[in-house]
Amino acid sequence: MRFMIIVKSNGDCASSGNLDEKFLSEMKKFNDDLAKAGALLALEGLHPSAKGARVKQSGGKWTVIDGPFAETKELIGGYWLWQMKSKEEAIEWVKRCPVSAHGDGEIEIREVRDPEEFSARFAPSLYGATRHAPAAGKRAARSH
Repeated sequence: MRFMIIVKSNGDCASSGNLDEKFLSEMKKFNDDLAKAGALLALEGLHPSAKGARVKQSGGKWTVIDGPFAETKELIGGYWLWQMKSKEEAIEWVKRCPVSAHGDGEIEIREVRDPEEFSARFAPSLYGATRHAPAAGKRAARSH
């Protein structure tokens, strides 16, 4: 099972982009542990919302709103893509994660759909030819 682990922005880096060196060191170790366990498929941190934009459509018209965005509780600070045996295993890994330099934060776990979960009519074209994710149900050998 693949899971997207969504790190909600908690303000530590949302406005300045600065991260504490101790926190970065702890996060590197956590990511290394994930990789050694064969669970890490991808990860990315995001720039502050000041460098972003929101694009909305209403009544067929597009509106672009440049960052920064005031409501930081709903901002995504980064994500991982993990291969796990279960949601419970993903939860246990998240509990080991250094959430922030201040020890406060929120992480959301969402299972990723595989093309096979969509009808046969849509699955081949849904992701296009650029999809390179592992096949459903396959997992690298792991040890804890």
